[in-house]
Amino acid sequence: MRDTSVAITGGARGIGLATAKAFAAQGARVFLGDLDETAVQEAAAEIGGKGYRLDVRSRESFAAFLAAVDGPLDVLVNNAGIMPMGRFADEDDSVTDAILDINVKGVLTGTKLALPGMLERRYGHIVNIGSYLGEVPGAGLASYCASKHAVIGFSESLRDELHGTGVTVTAVLPSAVRTDLVAGVHLGGILPTVDPERIAAAVIASCAHRRTIVAVPGWMRTYELAAALLPDRLLAAVRGHLTRDRVLHHLDTAARSAYDARVRRDADTHS
Repeated sequence: MRDTSVAITGGARGIGLATAKAFAAQGARVFLGDLDETAVQEAAAEIGGKGYRLDVRSRESFAAFLAAVDGPLDVLVNNAGIMPMGRFADEDDSVTDAILDINVKGVLTGTKLALPGMLERRYGHIVNIGSYLGEVPGAGLASYCASKHAVIGFSESLRDELHGTGVTVTAVLPSAVRTDLVAGVHLGGILPTVDPERIAAAVIASCAHRRTIVAVPGWMRTYELAAALLPDRLLAAVRGHLTRDRVLHHLDTAARSAYDARVRRDADTHS
């Protein structure tokens, strides 16, 4: 990783910041982008990197961010994402648009901008931070799950398209990560939870092994086999314990209010 140039979106906090710290500890040159300019500047100063305001919904903003990278871009980590919760029928259209624009279009835009240079050098690695909710349906998270299904499908398809070019794509699929995204959710029980540092370690490791899909924790991939074999009624019961009860019936809305307010504010913020 020493002297590798790494660009990370959503780098001011959570998984993005943890990943930035992990790359910096390996000697990489780290460039952070985030909609919160103050927070990203502080995060960059903390790790000895560089921080920039980035709105992943804007092609111009993303292009300017990548242009600020010193030297060739070796690794792009598409991490920026939001996770509003609640019944789909009650979800404001602006929030739905923001989920798809940030979680999906932002990934596609950044990747499209980074690819030409990587393909010309025949070297590069793109890491898309998805979610295991891209594999497991989650009640109260319909738009979010749709966005992460898209990220997984895009990552796998693009990886096949890039076969033999020297450029690789990995989708990292975390379980519930202890960040602001799960504020107000009662964790524990059969819902696997991890710290953002564990996701950061998976991102770093992917730069060496270049696997297509990395679930964190890895044993979660047994769900895919179970979903193919078990009756729908049993799977629905499992998913009820995983998300339906926690999000639709027992969500601590007071504890989540600060995150929800930031999402609503950001939904109306554009470059």
